[in-house]
Amino acid sequence: MRCAHGMPFGPALEPGGVRFRLWAPDCGDVAVHVAGLGDVAMDKDGDGWAEAWVPGIGAGARYGFRVGGLVVPDPASRHQPDDVHALSEVIDPADHDWIDGAWRGRPWEEAAIYELHVGTFTPAGTFRAVIDRLDHLAGLGVTAVELMPVAEFPGARGWGYDGVLPFAPEASYGRPEDLKALVEAAHQRGLMMFLDVVYNHFGPEGNYLHATARRFFTDRHHTPWGQAINYDGADSAPVREFVIHNALYWLEEFNFDGLRLDAVHAIVDDSRPSLLEELAERARAALPDRPIHLVLENDDNAARLLARQPDGRPRFYTAQWNDDIHHALHRLLTGEAGGYYRDYGADPLPHLCRCLAEGFAYQGEDSEHRDGARRGEPSAGLPPTAFVSFLQNHDQIGNRALGERLDRLAPEPAVAAATALMLLAPPPPLLFQGEEWGASTPFQYFCDFGPELARAVRRGRRREFAHFPQFQGKGAARIPDPVAKATFARSRLDWDERAKPPHARRLAQVRELLHIRGRQIAPRLAGARSEGCRGLGRHALEGRWRMGDGSLLTVQANLSDQGLAGPVHADGRLLYSTREGGGALPAWGVDWYLDDGGNA
Repeated sequence: MRCAHGMPFGPALEPGGVRFRLWAPDCGDVAVHVAGLGDVAMDKDGDGWAEAWVPGIGAGARYGFRVGGLVVPDPASRHQPDDVHALSEVIDPADHDWIDGAWRGRPWEEAAIYELHVGTFTPAGTFRAVIDRLDHLAGLGVTAVELMPVAEFPGARGWGYDGVLPFAPEASYGRPEDLKALVEAAHQRGLMMFLDVVYNHFGPEGNYLHATARRFFTDRHHTPWGQAINYDGADSAPVREFVIHNALYWLEEFNFDGLRLDAVHAIVDDSRPSLLEELAERARAALPDRPIHLVLENDDNAARLLARQPDGRPRFYTAQWNDDIHHALHRLLTGEAGGYYRDYGADPLPHLCRCLAEGFAYQGEDSEHRDGARRGEPSAGLPPTAFVSFLQNHDQIGNRALGERLDRLAPEPAVAAATALMLLAPPPPLLFQGEEWGASTPFQYFCDFGPELARAVRRGRRREFAHFPQFQGKGAARIPDPVAKATFARSRLDWDERAKPPHARRLAQVRELLHIRGRQIAPRLAGARSEGCRGLGRHALEGRWRMGDGSLLTVQANLSDQGLAGPVHADGRLLYSTREGGGALPAWGVDWYLDDGGNA
C-alpha cells in the first residue's frame, strides 16, 4: 500500500523531473535553487503563486527558493536534513510500501493514551528507538501513543512547540520513512498513533514565511507570540489551505489515527466557518473508511466544538484535554493554591465532582485566575468520552520551574489513589511518559536556539518564576538553563528504574488498572452517561455512570489522609480496590464497582 497526500504547494515528482510551487505574493522575482544546478526562474501568476519545472532531478535533490537574494527552505518541505536554515530535500511520498493495509483504527471508546517526547523517551531519542519500546506500551494496556510535536524546529533539542516547517518531521529524530515505520509498527501491535500539531503560531527561529508571504500573518489580531496567523483576513484562503493540508498530510501520508491540536484558544479567527470547523469537516470527509480522532487543547472550554451528531459521532472534535480535572485533583493531592489552582478553591472536591459528572468544572463561571472573566460553556449534555483526563502531561510537569513530577509533590498513596480514579473513570485517560512507573526523572523545559535568542529565553525563564520566593536572588540559579544540554539529558527516562521499588509497585498497579479498563470499562462506554457525583465527606466522593449496556459503574474515593467515619455501600461486584478488606474507606482508599447483573 502506498500513501501520498497531494498538495497545491511544494515539490511534485513527475516523469522526468520535479515541479515546484510556492505561494510568494509579497516578493518580486522568485527562483528555485537546486543544489548542483543553480537557480531556475519561476513563473508567477496574479495570485502570487510561483511555479517552475526542473527536469532531470528526483527524490533526494536538495533545493530552496531564492527570494530577494536569500535562499530559504520550502515552507512545505517534507524533510530538512540539515536543520531549519538549510536546503530542503525532495521526498517521494509514495516510496514507503505500507504493510499495515488491513489496519482500520480503533473506536475512541477504547482510547487509553500515552504521551511521549521522542527525544527523551529513549537514550537514542529517535523514531526508530521508540519502536523498540512499543511492546512495553502494548503490554501496559495503553491503546494509543501520542507524539509531542515533531515538525522541524531549530537545533537538536526542543519540546516541538517552536516548529517552523510543519510538513518536515524533525531530522534529529530521523527521516520521514523512520516516522512511517514507527506508525506502522504501532499499528502492528494494535496501537493507535496520534500526533500533536501546532497551528496557533510559528517558532521564533527559522520561520522564513515573512520573506515570501508576509500576508501569512496579520496585525488585526495578536497572540502571546506576536502577530497572529491570518486565518480570517484578506488573502487568508492559501493560509487556511496550508494548515488544513498539513492536518490531512499527517493523517493520509503518515497514517496517523488522530491529531491533538495545541492551545486552540490562541487561534484568533472571526471567520465562519472557522478554521477549526473546516479542518475537522475536511479531515473526516477525506478518511471515511477509518475512525479519525481529533482532540483539542482549549482553555476556553468551548463545548460547542465537542457537539455530537444524532448517531453519537462527533460533529467536529472527538474530545478535549480536561485541564479542570487535572487542576482539581492536583490541588487536592498537593495543596498548591497559586496560579490557576486558585480557581479550584479551598475545597476542590465540588470541582472534581462536576468534572466526573459533567465534563468541565468551568461552564461559564467567573475565573479568578483570569481576572474575573467568564470561562467555559455548558458541557453536561456531552458524553464522558468527550473529555481526556490526566494527572500529568508535558505542560503540567515541564512548565514548573524544576520540572518535577507529581510523585515528588504528593505522597505515594495519594498518587496511587488518584491513578485508580483516573484510569477506570469513563473519560479516556492519558499518561505521560514514565508516569506508569512513577519515574523519578524530571521533564524540564529545554531548547536549542541560536545564541541571541538563547539568551532571551534564559532571561525569560527566570522572569517567569521571579515572583516565587524560592527563585528570587540567589535562588534564581536553581532554575535549569533551558539551552544547556544537561537540562535535556536530565529529562531522559531511566528505564532501569522500572524494576526497582517503589517504581515496580506503581507499574504493576497501572498495568492492572489498564487491563481492567480494556476488559470491563471500554466495551461498555458507547452510550455511557453520568448519573451524578456526590460528596461522601470533605475530600471523599461517589460517582455513578449508567454504561451503554445498562450496567452501573460506581466509584467511591477518599482523597484525603483521614479515613471515613463509617462504611459506605455500593451495588455490584468489586472491580478494583486500593485496599484489602471491607468497611469504611481508609485514607486514600478507592473502590470501583460494576453492577452488570452478575455477567462478568
